[in-house]
Amino acid sequence: MKIIKYRTIHFAIKTFFSCLFIISVMNVSAQEKKQDTTITQKEEDFYQIKTLPIPENVILEVGGMAFLPDDKLAVSTRHGEVWIISNPYMKNGMLPQYKLFAQGLHEALGLNYIKGDLYLTQRSELTRLRDLDHDGVADEYKTVYSWPLSGNYHEYAYGPVLDKNGIMTVNLNVAWIGYGESLAKWHGWSIKITDDGKMEPFVTGLRSPAGLGANSEGDLFYAENQGDWVGSGSVTFMEKGDFMGNPAGLNWSDEPGSPVKLHKKDIPDTDEPKYEVAKRVPGLKTPSVWFPHTILGVSTSAILNYSTTGQMGPFEGQMFVGDQGQSKIMRVYLEKVKGVYQGIVFPFREGFSSGIIRMNWGSDGGMFVGMTSRGWGSTGGGLYGLQEMVWNGKTPFEMKTVQAKPDGFEIEFTQPVDEKTAKDPSSWAISTFTYMYHHVYGSPIINQGSCPIKAIEISADGLKARLVVDSLKLGYIHEIRAEGIRSTNKNSLLHNFGYYTLNRIPDGDKLAITDANKVKPVEMHHHDMAAMKGMNENKMAAPKPTAKRTIKQPADWTTGPDKMIVIGTIPGLKFDQTLLTVKAGSKVKITFKNSDDMLHNFVIAKPGTADSVGSRALKLGLKGESMSFVPTSADVLFHTKLLHPKESETIYFIAPKKPGQYPYVCTYPGHYLVMRGMLKVTP
Repeated sequence: MKIIKYRTIHFAIKTFFSCLFIISVMNVSAQEKKQDTTITQKEEDFYQIKTLPIPENVILEVGGMAFLPDDKLAVSTRHGEVWIISNPYMKNGMLPQYKLFAQGLHEALGLNYIKGDLYLTQRSELTRLRDLDHDGVADEYKTVYSWPLSGNYHEYAYGPVLDKNGIMTVNLNVAWIGYGESLAKWHGWSIKITDDGKMEPFVTGLRSPAGLGANSEGDLFYAENQGDWVGSGSVTFMEKGDFMGNPAGLNWSDEPGSPVKLHKKDIPDTDEPKYEVAKRVPGLKTPSVWFPHTILGVSTSAILNYSTTGQMGPFEGQMFVGDQGQSKIMRVYLEKVKGVYQGIVFPFREGFSSGIIRMNWGSDGGMFVGMTSRGWGSTGGGLYGLQEMVWNGKTPFEMKTVQAKPDGFEIEFTQPVDEKTAKDPSSWAISTFTYMYHHVYGSPIINQGSCPIKAIEISADGLKARLVVDSLKLGYIHEIRAEGIRSTNKNSLLHNFGYYTLNRIPDGDKLAITDANKVKPVEMHHHDMAAMKGMNENKMAAPKPTAKRTIKQPADWTTGPDKMIVIGTIPGLKFDQTLLTVKAGSKVKITFKNSDDMLHNFVIAKPGTADSVGSRALKLGLKGESMSFVPTSADVLFHTKLLHPKESETIYFIAPKKPGQYPYVCTYPGHYLVMRGMLKVTP
């Protein structure tokens, strides 16, 4: 009896303290939840986008922009016009005024005001425009220098931009005939042109060099677009005699004045990283900064140096780079290590109304952004547009710069960091990857690996974090993620990732690893290692056939398909058919032929889900290409793999039993907004 009573009392006491413990834990949890005051920042909290109204009769597909001394904005267009816009700042609530200055030009994709004159780049020439009688209309169209054309639609021309010596520089696109080719002299080249029309070949190996600009030191950089021999977009420093990688321009390397002596036969096509090939090919230039495809753009365009003219936050001396396909702007910090440019690219501002082509500083410190999407498509829904981005003076919490160190990286922030989160290794993640250098259009991500952090040290002012990093790789892209970092005033980072291209490792002192800064190694689980191993091994392989992608006729289709359809593409991000009809429950064979010069897929989705499926594909990030940019979703019914230009694939499926309108789209990032059609399933 006494034993029972004792046990009962013991149990009661144990239960009482257990309850106290649970209540205590709940209170602590509630207290922690209550104290979690992390502030999530948004781009629009710091950078506003103002839209300039455009008259209905003006098709302002911007190709070039230049401010004039009277603060009017000159804009050249793809339609071959030049408009002068008065009051682009819309001061005192007044609308801007448009006046036609020049017309009859051929796709003017570059404009600059130089020494009192407007210089414009057309498809076939550099032109000087003058208003001789001062009536606001150009009277003289003078050819400064012209180059031949083959007539191919892809022979775009960009510029002029002044180099540090005041010489005009123009970039010329290659043609597209299923692959990049230089069908006319000097296409695929950057050329220098003097005021009196003398031309000097500068560099070659360009593919689609839509962006051209100088940094604060006056060094010229160009922006390249993914394509054949180009794994992903990039920004690269240009020096006379450089070969940038696309062999098409080497057709003219034996011409008088050519500073490049390579020939096409000298260029290996081995699927190796470009950095490795450059060790064996003298003059082959690797990017200063890679832009991971679909994550930070799909078609890099304008380059704008952050000079004293601009007012865009604490990033002076850095560069802003636009993207035509994703209608957004990135920020680039560059450093020179052992005489070689390298650096990091961050997101900056998205949400523009059309595809960004040109950017200029206004006298108010704002950034004017000129846009067009015709024929190319963009996530911004407009066919064209003109907007101004202005900074409201508030400083966002950002990674301001990243510098390479002998043993890792040093990250500088715009605000002091919270030491606890900055020293927590789980707040950081660093990995590496690269692309193949080959004739194929674009490249999958290859050789992906992790970079363990061995030590973390925070500066006394909290503005810098020094990371000792293992497994750095020369020539590779290093993804730096800082998702757990907070500022001392509880801000999360506006953008918590960037991509650093490591071309050289600097000399200098390494950080001494101590008990205070040492990071305990984190054991990677077997399934994580297996996943990474599998991902790296399967990058080049097409996704395996599934129920949603059946590429062989089913054995039980003894009489064959009930309906056979062939669908292709036409220029302008379009399928060549926008309405297909099949009967409910019928056996369908569809062959998709990609005759375009871009990557495309063909995805059939459930009714009303085209936008959600497309937006999910946009968010796949580094794993997107290995998944053919087809998201894992019940809304996806059937699909092909991602097809390169001139490639085709056939899929087989049973049509839905429920009649209705089933959308089909290309889910390559950004394409779904315009490249779509409807599969009509009838009873």
